[in-house]
Amino acid sequence: MQKILIAALMLPAFAQAYQSGKTYRLTILHTNDLHGRFWPNENGEYGLAAQQTLVKQIRSEVEKAGGSLLILNAGDINTGVPESDIHNARPDIEGLNAIGYEAMTLGNHEFDNPNQLLGMQEKWAKFPFLSANIRYKDSGKYLVQPYTVLNKQGLDIAVVGLTTEETATAANVAYTRNLSIADSEQTAREALKQLEERKKKPDITIALTHLGYHSDQKLARALPPQAFDVIIGGHSHHTVCVDDKGQLKADYRPGNDCRPDFQNGTWIMQAGEWGKYLGRADFTFQDGKLDLQSYRLIPVNLKYKSETADGKTVYTLYQNEIRPDAPLQAKLKTYQDQADKKLSLTVGSVNAKLEGDRTVVRQQQTNLGRLIARTQRERTGADLAVMNSGGIRDSIQAGSVSYKDILRVQPFGNLIGSVALSGKELRAYLQTIALKEPGSGGYPQFDGVTLKTDYAKKQVSDIRINGKPINDAQTYRLSLSDYLANGGDGYPKLSDKPSYVNTGFVDADALKQYFEKHSPIDAAGFAPEKE
Repeated sequence: MQKILIAALMLPAFAQAYQSGKTYRLTILHTNDLHGRFWPNENGEYGLAAQQTLVKQIRSEVEKAGGSLLILNAGDINTGVPESDIHNARPDIEGLNAIGYEAMTLGNHEFDNPNQLLGMQEKWAKFPFLSANIRYKDSGKYLVQPYTVLNKQGLDIAVVGLTTEETATAANVAYTRNLSIADSEQTAREALKQLEERKKKPDITIALTHLGYHSDQKLARALPPQAFDVIIGGHSHHTVCVDDKGQLKADYRPGNDCRPDFQNGTWIMQAGEWGKYLGRADFTFQDGKLDLQSYRLIPVNLKYKSETADGKTVYTLYQNEIRPDAPLQAKLKTYQDQADKKLSLTVGSVNAKLEGDRTVVRQQQTNLGRLIARTQRERTGADLAVMNSGGIRDSIQAGSVSYKDILRVQPFGNLIGSVALSGKELRAYLQTIALKEPGSGGYPQFDGVTLKTDYAKKQVSDIRINGKPINDAQTYRLSLSDYLANGGDGYPKLSDKPSYVNTGFVDADALKQYFEKHSPIDAAGFAPEKE
């Protein structure tokens, strides 16, 4: 393996567990933001069974060279594909167990479900869940372990978990309201102090974060130099490979040379998303110095798309195929087959595409956004409905629609609610949420309401409910998810109002039933209402 960069990192003076003069070899493997991709996609890309094959090869190589292997995940195993969601991510966790992961930090999507489920997932895992900045409000106790210390051939390696503060609003507030999510920078300082006060102090410190790449950079610069030797991150889905100027490579191609970022004495690594890559960092450690010998982002059966002379689409591997590990593939296939049987059910049809692509639905009103809002409105008998675009995760293509298609669009399992508001209250609410900037997950999709928005002037005008000007003295019923009612995406909290009703209906089930009742659906009938 080509040596791409060497940098000596002086560990803090308190490190003392290592043997003087001995050279240790440590290889760190890392992934992040798997989001349920335990199984390869329709083109045979990624998947945990192929990752297992790769890890076995690397483990054998490292051990023959007298080194140690450390495997870490930076959070968000939950919420992404129906086959995983329907099993509450159990196949993903069992896959990570089989591969030999040794720690995972909590991501914001670990809070898409009740805390009881998170506790169950923690029991399934043979590795610790980490987060140093999440505690129970009432007791001050940690929700999960703040850090773990792993021993590799006599080296003590501390791994500190940090979770984005955005979890307080990005996750379902119903599941985070009893938790305190502290500032990650201050928490990092406190965790490092706790580690320093241990009788046997760590030789190497790693921050396993779910903060986002730019927040990791900020963290590294805010702390004392070399406070952490390595930051392994997630949340932003960046493929972190930088050029000679320290800028992310815009033209990075899977399999090309890659080097991680380096800020204030700390290496910063992130491996894209979905298990598309396995990050590999090879280090040597001697007398308190950690040297990065080489780094790679290894593509896991990634392919590029091309067209043949006769117009056929073909997918070609960037590198040699990694064959799936047979025992793990067989185990995971059981979950995949069970899910396929449940999800293949046809629930209806639509005559044209219902637009839910992230690049579109977070920028403008779409037919799918309006359809989902209509679904919730019909379920509650409300006058109008609002849906946050961040809760719409896919489009629905023309033709037959399956239950799997529905769950791809709405994977979070939010509950539908409604609340009675006076016209004056509703006006104030709409004036707040309508100014959510395009591009954000909070950008609202509407049914039953039109309005004009001037983002530059921060003004909302000409609000109409079902074609009529809003009447401050009239009472209206608004339908929305419990996620928004609880203040998710920074929406005003409405769940504490006496008139708020949580129907208990799951949003995806309501959309499924709407298709069953109204198919074939005419997509044109849900074209965004004109202002």
